[in-house]
Amino acid sequence: MRPEWSKNPAVVALGGGHGLSASLSALRLMSDRLTAVVTVADDGGSSGRLRDELAVLPPGDLRMALAALCDDSEWGRTWSAMLQHRFRSEGDLDNHAVGNLLIVALWELLGDPVAGLDWVGKLLGARGRVLPMASVPLVVEADVRRASHETGPGRPEVETVVGQSRVAVTDGRIEQLRLLPPDPPASKEAVEAVMEADWVVLGPGSWYSSVLVHLLVPDLAQALHDTSARRCVTLNLSAERGETAGLTAVDHLEALHRHAPGLRIDAVVADPSVVEDVSELQAAAGCMGAKLLMRQVRRGDGTARHDALRLAAAYRDVFEDVFGDV
Repeated sequence: MRPEWSKNPAVVALGGGHGLSASLSALRLMSDRLTAVVTVADDGGSSGRLRDELAVLPPGDLRMALAALCDDSEWGRTWSAMLQHRFRSEGDLDNHAVGNLLIVALWELLGDPVAGLDWVGKLLGARGRVLPMASVPLVVEADVRRASHETGPGRPEVETVVGQSRVAVTDGRIEQLRLLPPDPPASKEAVEAVMEADWVVLGPGSWYSSVLVHLLVPDLAQALHDTSARRCVTLNLSAERGETAGLTAVDHLEALHRHAPGLRIDAVVADPSVVEDVSELQAAAGCMGAKLLMRQVRRGDGTARHDALRLAAAYRDVFEDVFGDV
């Protein structure tokens, strides 16, 4: 017998950037009880400039999550495009996203980041809520092991890389991830959402700098361990240039397990095109308590991007415990 929530589950999606937008674009097709919990460590581009100049949370990943939750109507498409629009000029506005400015303006008016995001959501008619994972801006720091041919006089074998924008494109294998400050305060609304969820979805996205960072915010990590919600990991469609270059699907799961060894996972969603050894991936998922769901969730145009309808169908199978081959 299906649980009462199965037709409109309360889902919390964690991540940032394009990866979180992919999961939200799929999840909004199957539920309006959605909460996006978003990384606040971006230090590049428009977000980084606003963060430095105004001492605010970086708004870019939050903006992208809000845009992904817009309805596929004329209203939703127009406001989504407005949020994502960037100015092009020879002056100070160059490359600033309109949505970033709107969000920061509401933060200044209301004095409350969560209230400001809720007001933007109301304006857009967003199907869900967007929350920061922490209440202060964060800095990502990673210990990176260089390949032997990259090391030499003056360059250590293990190097510390500071800043999300640098970690995302770093060469070498990330061994350990940290946040500064080391024990940041979690958004209490994010913690409450995780505790009240039916499902929590981690990934896809930049594995270290957007997904695993959520496990380094103590109160949020504790909620992810304590919640009665079930947990689903969505694997990426390709290794990214930089932080995950050369990593297999199994490597992604092992990195997750290394940073949260006690976290139980219930399901892993993977596109067959990224799985080198099915039995090896099943074993890695099983070590975390998870079942493996193999589904084609990639777009049909050959790009490494998720198709919203296909991914929504995969999530529906996961939520309804349908794991057979299709």
